[in-house]
Amino acid sequence: MESAPPAISAERLVRRYGSLVAVDEVDLAVRTGEIYGFIGPNGAGKSTLTRVLCTLAAPSSGRATVAGYDVVTQADKVRLSIGAALQEAALDDRQTGAEMLALQGRFYGLSRAATRARVAELTDLIDIGEALGRRVGTYSGGMKRRLDVALALVHRPVVLFLDEPTTGLDPVSRSRVWQEVRRLNTELNMTVFLTTQYLEEADALADRVGIISHGKLVAEGTPEELKRSIGDDVITVQLTGSPEAARRALESIGVVQRIEAAGTTLTVSVSDGPAAITPVAVALSELPDLDVQEISLRRPSLDDVFLSVTGEHLSRPGAAPLDGDAAAESPRETP
Repeated sequence: MESAPPAISAERLVRRYGSLVAVDEVDLAVRTGEIYGFIGPNGAGKSTLTRVLCTLAAPSSGRATVAGYDVVTQADKVRLSIGAALQEAALDDRQTGAEMLALQGRFYGLSRAATRARVAELTDLIDIGEALGRRVGTYSGGMKRRLDVALALVHRPVVLFLDEPTTGLDPVSRSRVWQEVRRLNTELNMTVFLTTQYLEEADALADRVGIISHGKLVAEGTPEELKRSIGDDVITVQLTGSPEAARRALESIGVVQRIEAAGTTLTVSVSDGPAAITPVAVALSELPDLDVQEISLRRPSLDDVFLSVTGEHLSRPGAAPLDGDAAAESPRETP
């Protein structure tokens, strides 16, 4: 039996802005019905790739399809097949939520009766409630995010793109958005392409995760596969002194699998944490010009994976853009 074609595919996809390569020969295959988490720091290329897949920017080279349609030659069919809630919600503060949903339905050719029925369904699915009758300008940040997702769902898309949907939200609102994304995926079998800077978000929601760094897809797998790939346990060491001297001292210990240094923090991957932490502590204590401030043992996280494959920790929301995404967001750029 043949497997179903991917909901999203990319082959050697490139997007340039002048001399800057924002997306660098990305190969991607997102299965129908899965939540695919796309993680990376500001400027890594997440939003640029999303814009290409949503037909908002043309690829410089390579090919991509969404819902079986080519993003360049069949852009209209792609747009009818997808829903997109991108970083900046295009909401009119003077309209009510119900008015915006009705207008969106008309844009997609739904009759008034079909639009009313769809809005009633979305009211329960997205948990908007009585706020639909209020002007959008009175909404909280979490309510605006949920309305933006509802607008993306009016026409029953095959694929839903969510570009950092919870950035700037408080923990309660973020949790509500997570619940709604799970419901969309499980109840409607909707494919969700989720870009995020929150590692816990990708870990909690995604069936598979792709890590992008400087425009390249550098790792991919389920969250558990990625975490297992760097070791069973992680010893984190905060120190003063030379990280390189500490690295050399630890490399001679047989129980150590991998060592990553970021500033004054060492991340040591080992197969048996309880057995390894004492030899690690002893080896470091014997270095004359090094002082261990803190040492701890834990299970691997996606941040450890990110550090392992990129050499840096994932920047948190609010950090300055690093490369292509800043250019992608400029209104002066055209495909």
